[in-house]
Amino acid sequence: MFSYRHAFHAGSHADILKHLTLIHLVNYLQEKPGALTMVDTHAGAGIYNLQDGFSTVSKEADGGIFRLMQYIDTCKRTNTPIPESIQEYVGCIEAENIEGQLSTYPGSPFILARLLRPQDRLKLFELHPKEIDILRHKIGELKQSKRIDIYAEDSFARLKGLVPPPSRRGLVLIDPSYEDKQDYRFLEVAMEQALQRFATGCYAVWYPVLSRRESAALPDRLKKIAAAHKRSWLHTELRVENAPGERRLQASGMFIINPPWTLEKHLAQALPILTKALGINGGGQFVLKSFEAKN
Repeated sequence: MFSYRHAFHAGSHADILKHLTLIHLVNYLQEKPGALTMVDTHAGAGIYNLQDGFSTVSKEADGGIFRLMQYIDTCKRTNTPIPESIQEYVGCIEAENIEGQLSTYPGSPFILARLLRPQDRLKLFELHPKEIDILRHKIGELKQSKRIDIYAEDSFARLKGLVPPPSRRGLVLIDPSYEDKQDYRFLEVAMEQALQRFATGCYAVWYPVLSRRESAALPDRLKKIAAAHKRSWLHTELRVENAPGERRLQASGMFIINPPWTLEKHLAQALPILTKALGINGGGQFVLKSFEAKN
């Protein structure tokens, strides 16, 4: 479990899908003034250097955020419009960098921290002993740090005790590494328990699209969990390449339980652009499906 370091994947196409979706969820939930509690179950180090360390080994940002920024620069020169959701996402990334440079990539903890309002709270979980030390140091430097709690605990076991939050308004991001196949089962159990206690919360699950049986089955299993609790859902996947035998991650997905009604429209505008910008050898594809529960 402790072999996984998210810095290898920082700024990848998977991060782009996850963070673009996450930003819209927060923006929508913050349209109401009530306090919002946000939980990131697998926080990692929080923020990453794209010019040094692990990220330069994997070079996944080259096919992700760097490739997207090059595409956007081309669009600016040709006066080609960019969807609002992509603009907001890029704005969050640029806010962590000196103008004209891209050397730092904020993970979900930093993106969520920057979006905190005075009344909101953020709870971050991380078990990796080195990652959590970095996370605590980096978060401690933020002016929002007093509204952020960091736990070196098993988030799957703790989640049910955190919901519902006092304001009964919450967003939970669940994004384990899935290197341990047990993560799929732990995720399903945690979702069942959380929905039993807090059925109206917004839950965002990220997952890698792999040939592994557990990965292929996960969206349908989450649909069954949502149906059992009579909850609406949205399912999206972004594929950038379709190369048999390629060992790099070629696609990932997001499954949202209780999605805002605006999310599907935003993704419908953004995903065609992302497949065009990030697709390799014509391999760019996306999935976008949703279901509205009738209560």
